[in-house]
Amino acid sequence: MDLPLNPFKAALRAGQTQLGLWLSLANAYTAEICAGAGYDWLLIDGEHAPNDLRTILAQLQAIAAYSAHAVVRPPIGDPVIIKQYLDLGAQTLLIPMVESGEQAERLVQATRYPPKGIRGVAAGRASRWGRVPRYLHEADREICLLVQVETRKGLAALEAIAATEGVDGVFIGPSDLSADMGHAGNPTHPDVQHEIERAAVRIQAAGKPAGILTTNEALARRCLEIGYGFVAVGTDAGLLARGTDELLRKFRQH
Repeated sequence: MDLPLNPFKAALRAGQTQLGLWLSLANAYTAEICAGAGYDWLLIDGEHAPNDLRTILAQLQAIAAYSAHAVVRPPIGDPVIIKQYLDLGAQTLLIPMVESGEQAERLVQATRYPPKGIRGVAAGRASRWGRVPRYLHEADREICLLVQVETRKGLAALEAIAATEGVDGVFIGPSDLSADMGHAGNPTHPDVQHEIERAAVRIQAAGKPAGILTTNEALARRCLEIGYGFVAVGTDAGLLARGTDELLRKFRQH
């Protein structure tokens, strides 16, 4: 059995724009519904959604039958948690709250086997329970590490973070960034948007793709125009909330 390839990582390297959707309902059934829509990538959120290892595994299994690529975000860049997510079979991780090049280097090491890193060795689901004979020798090649910059401190170190070997993309987090800049709840503030646009230029100058999440259609289109390469354009919870509100509104009017 061959090691599964990572089409999302290959697409980023080829400069192909990847459109994504955020999954925060922590449910394999809804994850499969979203996977069938045809998004390039789906983010399983372990930071701000009620996910654990078992719900993440179930969603990975549900998404696997579709063309969408699963990206998983842990609650924190802890090597133990990273090891567990990789052992579940996740090939792409988005690590929140990265604020320095040194931190980015430690995260790279957490996703690599010795001697290049510190990932613990086990024959689990990622290696198809040992049925991928060269998994330990080839796994690093298909791991995609995305790091999330969402504070002023992180922006100050953006070039160092983006230049870190083994980092495959840098994701800007508008919500936390706007709060850190004194504009909590207002990521559309001109000062925040200015930094978001500057970040795209800086990340691309370092030779890495830039990513972002925005549920504002106009802002999403603007991000695509200025070069953001992987953009999440909505959330499953948001779509459900807006859809149910709109349906009821139509009937209340009559």
